[in-house]
Amino acid sequence: MGPEEFRNAGHQLVDWMADYFAHIRDYPVFPRVTPGQLTDSLPISAPDTPEPFQQIFDDFQRLIVPANTHWNHPNFYAFFSVSGAPPGILAEMLISTLNVNHMLWRSSPAGTELEQVTMNWLRQWLNLPEEFFGIIYDTASISTMHALVAAREKAHPQTRTQGGNGNLVVYCSEQAHSSVEKSAITIGIGQDNVRKIGVDAQWRMRPDLLEAAIGADINAGKHPTCIVATVGTTAVTAVDPVPAIADIAAKYQLWLHVDGAYGGAAAFVPKLRHYMDGVDRADSFVFNPHKWMLTPIDLSAFYTRHPDILKRAFALVPAYLQTTDNERALNFMDYGVQLGRRFRSLKLWFVMRAYGRQHIARMIEQQCGWAQEFAAWVSADHRFEVVAPVTYSLVCFRHRGGDEPTRRLMDDLNSSGKAFLAGTTLKGRFVLRLAIGNFQTTREDLQQVWQFVQEHA
Repeated sequence: MGPEEFRNAGHQLVDWMADYFAHIRDYPVFPRVTPGQLTDSLPISAPDTPEPFQQIFDDFQRLIVPANTHWNHPNFYAFFSVSGAPPGILAEMLISTLNVNHMLWRSSPAGTELEQVTMNWLRQWLNLPEEFFGIIYDTASISTMHALVAAREKAHPQTRTQGGNGNLVVYCSEQAHSSVEKSAITIGIGQDNVRKIGVDAQWRMRPDLLEAAIGADINAGKHPTCIVATVGTTAVTAVDPVPAIADIAAKYQLWLHVDGAYGGAAAFVPKLRHYMDGVDRADSFVFNPHKWMLTPIDLSAFYTRHPDILKRAFALVPAYLQTTDNERALNFMDYGVQLGRRFRSLKLWFVMRAYGRQHIARMIEQQCGWAQEFAAWVSADHRFEVVAPVTYSLVCFRHRGGDEPTRRLMDDLNSSGKAFLAGTTLKGRFVLRLAIGNFQTTREDLQQVWQFVQEHA
């Protein structure tokens, strides 16, 4: 593909991308396909000879797009909807064009230093202490894994060379993300050594139960190592009492990791900022700009006040990667398990400059207001109930008739293509989760979803 052919193809793709956003509501959010349908429509083997770009692009439109769940759709309310806005998408094109790997400063000075700059900008937006060191990983699951490795390194540094220690214990809410358990499995702490602490009526970790569990483990000869608190849990966006948990972590000298992958965005909005109380006392913190900050997936911002421990846990430099020391030449490969590192900070830089903190804060505050309004609509209909406090932009609700009509309602809505919701189980009851987060979502979109729910109730 020569420069002119590349130019023409690029214009064609950007035109399609612009039309996609302009007419995105014409697409069904959830595809009308069956498992295996796309697989059966594609050749069993890759071509031996080149195929024209136009043919490839035509097949993308004909086969791939109709089989896609449109996460960037304004009526995608399942999980925590990622919202990739145009400035970040354009930056992704440049990231792929430059195609750098900034494992070392010298392998990409721009990639290395822009990551430092943007993470410092974001740290300021999040109101985190100046001593917090920032690094970009791909997802919050990987960030949490790095937090647990750092906690293990602090508690039992010989694990790096000698292998696992079965006495290490991690604590989290029973509402914490599954990545905590997966991280414990991955790094050798073990799933059985993750204590899931009970929650209060608002689904927040109970500090009294946390301290009791720590005491019981100490008496049993275990080694309490890390507490994971959550600001905005996945199921209901509950906010754990971080100040009280931080007191307990300090009392027992445990690593405190705070998962604010979704809820950390509260820091941008003055009237929501109290949800971040106590986070400044954490040993590490994670926030995902790809969740509620207009940045295309994937980009997870990880911070720690102990970069020396993180580096001690991961630094391993073979001869072909050794460099001359310079205090300003940071080598990010020393602070994580990965060697290859995409130029992710470029899209964060584009987004932060294109929108600014105030615009993003207004969007978040507006969507939180819409969630409160949607919850009021639910509460006003005797057939439905809201089953959890509306903390951010998530509404958890269900049909009073029970699990079966609630599931059928979700299936009807999702199969219609008009919207896409997810469900979860709270105290043995199936509930619907409506998470507002897309930059193109409007109040009218939510009204139409509620009208569909009412008509199919």
